[in-house]
Amino acid sequence: MPVFTEYASSSRELRVLPSFAPPLPRLSPNPTSNGEQEKYEVVIAGAGPAGLMLNLLLARYGLDDNSLLCVDSKPGTLKSGQADGLQPRTLEVLKSLGLSDEILCEGCQMWEVAFWNPSEDKDKVIERTSIVPDVAVPARFPHEVTIHQGRIERILETDLLRYSKRGVQRNSKVVSVKIDESKDPEYPVVAEIETEGRRRTLRSKYLVGADGAHSAVRRSMGLKLEGESSDHIWGVVDLVVDTDFPDIRRRCAIHAPAGSVMVIPRERIATGDYLTRLYVQVDGLAKPDSDQTPVGDLDRQKEEAKVRRSQVTLEGIFAQAVEAFKPYYIRPKVDGAIDWWAAYQIGQRVANQFSVKDSKGMDRVFIAGDACHTHSPKAGQGMNVSMMDSYNLAWKLAYAVKGLTPNSTPGNPNPILDTYHTERHTIAQQLIEFDRAFSSMFSGKIGTAEDGVKALSHDEFLEVFSTGNGFTSGCGIEYPDSLAVEKTLEKNIQNPVSGTDYLGGCLRPGRRLLSIKLKRHADGYPRDLQDDFPSTGRFRLLVLTSDDLLNPHGKSAKALSALSASIISRSPSSLVEQVVIHPKLPRPVFDWKDIPSEIKLHSEMRFYSGFTIDDAYATYGIDPQKGAIVAVRPDGYVGAIAALEDTERVENYIGRCVRLLP
Repeated sequence: MPVFTEYASSSRELRVLPSFAPPLPRLSPNPTSNGEQEKYEVVIAGAGPAGLMLNLLLARYGLDDNSLLCVDSKPGTLKSGQADGLQPRTLEVLKSLGLSDEILCEGCQMWEVAFWNPSEDKDKVIERTSIVPDVAVPARFPHEVTIHQGRIERILETDLLRYSKRGVQRNSKVVSVKIDESKDPEYPVVAEIETEGRRRTLRSKYLVGADGAHSAVRRSMGLKLEGESSDHIWGVVDLVVDTDFPDIRRRCAIHAPAGSVMVIPRERIATGDYLTRLYVQVDGLAKPDSDQTPVGDLDRQKEEAKVRRSQVTLEGIFAQAVEAFKPYYIRPKVDGAIDWWAAYQIGQRVANQFSVKDSKGMDRVFIAGDACHTHSPKAGQGMNVSMMDSYNLAWKLAYAVKGLTPNSTPGNPNPILDTYHTERHTIAQQLIEFDRAFSSMFSGKIGTAEDGVKALSHDEFLEVFSTGNGFTSGCGIEYPDSLAVEKTLEKNIQNPVSGTDYLGGCLRPGRRLLSIKLKRHADGYPRDLQDDFPSTGRFRLLVLTSDDLLNPHGKSAKALSALSASIISRSPSSLVEQVVIHPKLPRPVFDWKDIPSEIKLHSEMRFYSGFTIDDAYATYGIDPQKGAIVAVRPDGYVGAIAALEDTERVENYIGRCVRLLP
């Protein structure tokens, strides 16, 4: 149609550009360089899933190429093998970063697990004894996804290049690290980097070793992995199979008379075929108990294990698989159908410390991922736990660098950084314990008793699988009490949460906030609550108002007013955001003028009906007549919970984590 007059704002061009995560504000001085030595605020060693996740988050939080450096010895992303599974909690995090669509659409979604065990009918040999949900706890994504680790790395790195011109510095590795405060106490971490045979020395405020199980950072800092290896040796093969086994596209645990196999369906590849991963227990290489190497002779143990692994061949692995699948056949579909294979020995180890301090007690060097914990791959935890290490550390490191915590002054210990070891070491220990039990049971034989060992029943194995589901999914982990997790209530303070079904969503400090679907007041949009908790490094106040919201003098109105004055208006550049939910009210229809003005001011597009779709109050364990305030950390975990009348408790919690302005 004809246009008579037209006016366009100079900022109009921004509407057609890609959206970017808003950087965190900076209260600390910007870094300066005198040109004498290469310096960075944060250096990351390793660009596997843990290193890339940390690099991407810090870049999104506002650390530019002058402040942040990530190096990796590989020339590019991983091409074959290694990790392939993403758990529900990891998918939630990737969704919060806007990076889940390709993974969800093109990966293989595993919704069910089939269990196969020896059959009493000898002609059948094995039979399916049960099919259960792969994820048995409430989650936004109630399934796992398998997709190549290299593809996940590529997705992370592609997004990184939107925020960083340099990206990852490839063909480079950290050779050694030390803390030297004598010459430059502000940049006390000294790292020697080797790039294509050329060495250089740089300094940083912080350094993170995400450089794998043989971490040079961990060795340089004198940290050690502690634990043990079992005598079970397994082969793993990725291939395109031809088989008449009916559950080849389900995750399967097969306990056959000939041995144990785990089936992991994988994604479709460029040929149009679908990959399958087989974990196969290799018999004949485990040492009998009478021939054990002395415990103290670790070097000899490692050498013998290396020799035994070298005896595993692709032909041997596949021959074992063929026997375990009988009476069904299994074979490579065509020549060249084998994509990758390897042999490994089950081992569970965890570092005693995940960080190293300088002389003033400031955490300066951290380790993450395989650098601080190793375990078997069958529980599908390696890549997930590693990325969640980085997800936990990233916001704390960004807050320390940008001066956003109360103790961010140079040279002073920062208590928020201490919580990284406290929280992630706890999870790593739980991972090791679960993996040891799961791997031991999986390596046993169902229904047989050998050498006086109690027979393993299918029900016992299924129970270990099911009870561990909250942990393996990532949805049931719980961080301990700390500066960032306030569990303890004073004797005279009543807990506003009733119930203990924490896996079902009942609120609890230290656990993630379960996503539920709610109807937005402003436009009627049925929306996942987690979408108002994106990974931008912000704290959120989730206010579940009481049924007195329409009363201008009620406790809901007073709480919203107090939160606005004491926290939201004092947070640097909207570092604390507000999300509001209401229960059924005396008047089903109301307008903005009928409710406290702070809702429209701070939460116009983050204000929801808590009952129209999902019942938020029943799920979270909150009485609609009482309400509650929930402080949610930047990583989506509940930090503190308070009654509507107790806004001071929330202010004190936020004030310990965030540098509020006067």
